[in-house]
Amino acid sequence: MTGAHRPRRATPAREGSAREAWAARIQHGEQPRHRAIGTTPPAPGRSTVLALRSIPVLGWAFLLLGVVRPFRSKPLRAIFWIDAFLSIVVHAAQIPVARREAAKRGIAPGRTAVMTMVFGATWWKTLGEDER
Repeated sequence: MTGAHRPRRATPAREGSAREAWAARIQHGEQPRHRAIGTTPPAPGRSTVLALRSIPVLGWAFLLLGVVRPFRSKPLRAIFWIDAFLSIVVHAAQIPVARREAAKRGIAPGRTAVMTMVFGATWWKTLGEDER
């Protein structure tokens, strides 16, 4: 049809309410597609954490390279300054939040500050029980 009106699709008749259907799916072992409000997500696996933490390490290596051998091209210089801002200013701004999170797990404030400067949020947001 080429008009402004489209034919409506027929909807199947519903048996019971949506809440009853949801409860029935849960009773049969089906997992909901969303996470309930207030629940914490499962801790990421070790390989995921290592992959995430490699990103800031690569950023620090890029900064070191740029200091030892300054970049000549404008795009690389721009990336260098963006990386410097993220690695220094943003990581430093995360220290107060990281200290609160680490204090809940009994991690020393000095270690928290160093680890946050090196790894940023990839350290304090992935704290697990093995970080003590």
